[in-house]
Amino acid sequence: MVMPQPALQAEALEQDSLVDSLVRAAFVTTALLSRLGAEYDLSLTQLRMLGILRDRRLRMTALAAFLGLEKSTLSGLADRAERRGLLRRAASAADGRAVEVFLSPAGRELAGLFHARVEQELSPLTSALSATEQHRLQALLERMLGQRDPAELRGQSAS
Repeated sequence: MVMPQPALQAEALEQDSLVDSLVRAAFVTTALLSRLGAEYDLSLTQLRMLGILRDRRLRMTALAAFLGLEKSTLSGLADRAERRGLLRRAASAADGRAVEVFLSPAGRELAGLFHARVEQELSPLTSALSATEQHRLQALLERMLGQRDPAELRGQSAS
């Protein structure tokens, strides 16, 4: 069945509105992260690395995939974080040839502090929603983003 022209236009407008809202939310969040990152002399990529490692220990190759970086680029990023005392590297217990990265105590402290600051700064936006709406938004975002491969989000194949 072919949709009438007004129905197609309404559907396109709804999709445009959704995309516009997602982009606006991304811009607001990115601006906040950039501003707070600057306070701690951290780039957005460094912030992402802290956030990813906040609750886990990863192989360098897995962290590179999460961040969408070449391993050599990640090595430089990890070197800088290690010199600042935020990150540590060690041989993998499961495979001694692999290198794992994890936050140092100072890195965990900074990641926790940064998370609290982001939560505080986003509070005026999130508090506009009821607790039920906040849970629903979280569930919808997780459903929308949670099953996506980081490489797929960059428009690349996972290989």
